[in-house]
Amino acid sequence: MNKEVAVLGAGCYWCVEGIYNLINGVDKAVSGFTGGDVENPTYRQVCDTDTKHAEVVEITFDPSIITYKELLEIFWNIHNPTQLNRQGNDVGTQYRSSIFYTSEEQKVQAEESLKEHEEQGLYEDKFVTTIEPFDKFWAAEDNHQGYYNENPDQPYCSAVVGPKISKFKSKFKQILK
Repeated sequence: MNKEVAVLGAGCYWCVEGIYNLINGVDKAVSGFTGGDVENPTYRQVCDTDTKHAEVVEITFDPSIITYKELLEIFWNIHNPTQLNRQGNDVGTQYRSSIFYTSEEQKVQAEESLKEHEEQGLYEDKFVTTIEPFDKFWAAEDNHQGYYNENPDQPYCSAVVGPKISKFKSKFKQILK
């Protein structure tokens, strides 16, 4: 079985991980950090200092079941790629809309997908999503993994994560596990 990895940043990783773990063909989605200049950063370091990391989700998937292009289609629909260094009330460079490609093929597909979705007029404003080479992934602390599933009634989860997951489920029900 051939597995691939996609690394995507679409704001708070609790939302992104919660969504991608629901998808048929995704083996696992892990919350973490990439794109920064501090080795093995903690959540506090990324939030409180300028480490240059993005909150991302590392998605291990089976391309015979779901393609990278399909994962990008979901990406464009689960966050606002026109908001610079923020998603809603989450503000900071760690919340940037970002795609970290693991191969030249992923880079080309990401660039094509960005152009296609921007031209479709999915959002009124220009996309600010960065397409960056992937270097290294650091998993977030254990208490950040599966956070929404463990804490659905936590105020941020019930106000932000839950509604995003519900919207995703209604739009992409055909690909749910």
